[in-house]
Amino acid sequence: MSLNNFQPSYYVASANDRPDYPALIGEQQADICIIGAGYTGLSAALHLAEKGYSVILLESETVGWGASGRNGGQVCPGHNMGHAELIKKVGQSAADSLWQSSLESVQLVKDLIEQHQISCDLKQGVMHVSAKPGHVSEMRESVEYKQRVLGYDKIRFVPDSEVQAMLGTNRYFGGEYWEEGVHLHPLNYALGLASAATKAGAIIHEHSRVTGYTTGKDAEVRTDTGVVKAKYILLACNGYLGKLEPRIAGKIMPINNFIIATEPLSEELCRKINRDDVAVADSRFVINYFKLSGDNRLLWGGGENYSSRFPNDIPAFVRPYMLQFYPELKDVKIDYGWGGTLAITLNRMPHFDRIDDNLFVAQGYSGHGVALATLGGKLMAEAISGSVERFDLFTRVPTPTFPGGTLLRWPGLVAGMLYYSMRDRFL
Repeated sequence: MSLNNFQPSYYVASANDRPDYPALIGEQQADICIIGAGYTGLSAALHLAEKGYSVILLESETVGWGASGRNGGQVCPGHNMGHAELIKKVGQSAADSLWQSSLESVQLVKDLIEQHQISCDLKQGVMHVSAKPGHVSEMRESVEYKQRVLGYDKIRFVPDSEVQAMLGTNRYFGGEYWEEGVHLHPLNYALGLASAATKAGAIIHEHSRVTGYTTGKDAEVRTDTGVVKAKYILLACNGYLGKLEPRIAGKIMPINNFIIATEPLSEELCRKINRDDVAVADSRFVINYFKLSGDNRLLWGGGENYSSRFPNDIPAFVRPYMLQFYPELKDVKIDYGWGGTLAITLNRMPHFDRIDDNLFVAQGYSGHGVALATLGGKLMAEAISGSVERFDLFTRVPTPTFPGGTLLRWPGLVAGMLYYSMRDRFL
């Protein structure tokens, strides 16, 4: 994303105090050099430093500047690919382990917040709701599968009437309530991880855009003002990878998603539109998702685009999605509107890989990044310290390259997305 696409967000306006991390200047040495200060890179830095490794993390902008500081803040178990489909791809045992890893990823976020006393408006409960009556049976079957096959009892089916009472609208229908799901202030969570990592001994350099690297015995990572010589390199760039590593760029597609924040709402209105203060995501292909902030603003995510630029007026772009469900908010002031770039894969599963002996990547979280990227950083740390099994579990899930690679993936994806957005509207 270009700096031209940066907008002041509610998250930036309500961010905790944070230090400025200096740019890399000159030559430095470390056991591990990490590229990207989002959740993956910050988690990897923290877990590696706690294991006693020397770590240097390079960030082209500032900590959490990318999607890690801009997203909807929802933390929920599960993968975009269902358990039954994963069994077909990797077998029963691996599919079961991947399910357990999704549960662990959510618990890991909670544990890190508690352990490091990260102030990030942590709240309990995530609800997935049907945007159309025809989606309800699939939602019910999904809950029953998790209860019966996976033995998971921290989820329940919520009928239409209860969903509508909880959310104050008759435009949503049956849903699934994730008791162990949580939601949070994503930028403050990222800043908390950065603070914990530096206390553990990691070194962070902001405004240090990586221009290239070499792997092998004499691995080094270069910026315009310095170089890091390291034993291992971790790529944690996700939607901001660009042309840095052509061998994996075609595995992901960067897309832009947008959020607005209203002015603070009355307690009465908050309870009407979100009685239990949960995070909500609906069943549309281009989803709507929303939650209440710590100071009673409605944070609403809706709409995507697939170009290199954001809409000129993000509030005007997103507001109609909100008003479809809550027309009573038509006179509510929108204080902030911003966007972020995430990376999706063709199968919507994360892409983990060991490209060279000392070059690891974790990317393509496809909307599950708060939890799975945090886990991804931890699994990278485990792999470097010699326990590769759990990292390799994710590498077993095939990650197809987008047809045409980086050259032709964009028009193909746009055509597909437009088709599904039409289905959202009419079917």
